[in-house]
Amino acid sequence: MKSFKKLLTSKPKTHSPESSFKIGGMGSLKVLDVVPSPEEDSEKLKKAFQGLGTDEEGIIEILGHRDACQRKKIRETYQQLYNESLIDVLNSELSGDFRKAVILWTYDPSERDARLANASLKSMQKGVKELEILVEMSCASSPQHLVAVRQAYCSLFDCSLEEDIVASVSMPFKKILLGLVTSYRYDKELVDMDVANIEADRLHEAIKTNELVHDDVVYMLSTRNFYQLRTTFEFYKKRHGNPIHKDIIKSAKGDLESLLKMVILCIDSPEKHFAEVVRTSIIGLGTDEDSLTRAIVSRAEIDMMKVRGEYCNIYKSNLDDAVRGYIWRLQKLLGDPTWWKDLIHSVMYTV
Repeated sequence: MKSFKKLLTSKPKTHSPESSFKIGGMGSLKVLDVVPSPEEDSEKLKKAFQGLGTDEEGIIEILGHRDACQRKKIRETYQQLYNESLIDVLNSELSGDFRKAVILWTYDPSERDARLANASLKSMQKGVKELEILVEMSCASSPQHLVAVRQAYCSLFDCSLEEDIVASVSMPFKKILLGLVTSYRYDKELVDMDVANIEADRLHEAIKTNELVHDDVVYMLSTRNFYQLRTTFEFYKKRHGNPIHKDIIKSAKGDLESLLKMVILCIDSPEKHFAEVVRTSIIGLGTDEDSLTRAIVSRAEIDMMKVRGEYCNIYKSNLDDAVRGYIWRLQKLLGDPTWWKDLIHSVMYTV
């Protein structure tokens, strides 16, 4: 496969940077019409931490009704008023999976993903499952969010995300992930049909000749804007008969093929990917609550309504029935009398 970059280059310790992460709309979070001031919220949170027991419902009554920007103001105000980190207090006052979920929800989205990425890179195993968060933040989020995550990572861990990938991930995963996390995609709806046709054939050739990590493949997947790539994938199906992710899996059934399938799905249809994450996390023995929590928390302000619809389309069952056992364990975060009911009834579940 000849290089075609020039030919087809498109023409036309806490950290809380601004993070633009809305990519598809149709998020599930319901915010109050009249929101109290950050000072008032901070005072109520302080009271919830005091006394013999923590008022968990009081915590969720506040944090569960606030969007990312509002939660950021609460964190900053709480620090100013009481000279202590809200995250640290939540960590000491809560426990178990509920604590993990509340803290993930309270973080700025970029800091949340940076910490999740670091945890995945520091884990003993680095298979497809462990590296999932790196693909999601690169391919299922906006370019602005990815930049914010990389900035947060440097501030939190005194090294770049790229350095840790190089140091801890082996080839060929390393090559793919470096391409994805270092890119800055054009984020407007601009599509070149001729390029889409040519690149669809290039991808088919790479799959047929088992050159899945060829420079050209990595270049396409890591630099083209999402609209361009979705058009390329559409042309691929029309010209070669199958969706590209199915041809990749048919070519071989290894970790590389699974990772590339994930990349394709996150770019082409993030809601399908997260529907699969939910499904995989609940089947078999026990529930993978870390993956399930990550999926729900990370998509609640983006496209959880679409995830619910895709889950029903793919698995012919309601998402609420599938995760009901998990719901009861985590309903303090997703289940207070107001936000939970609105969220479950109108967005994800049917209660």
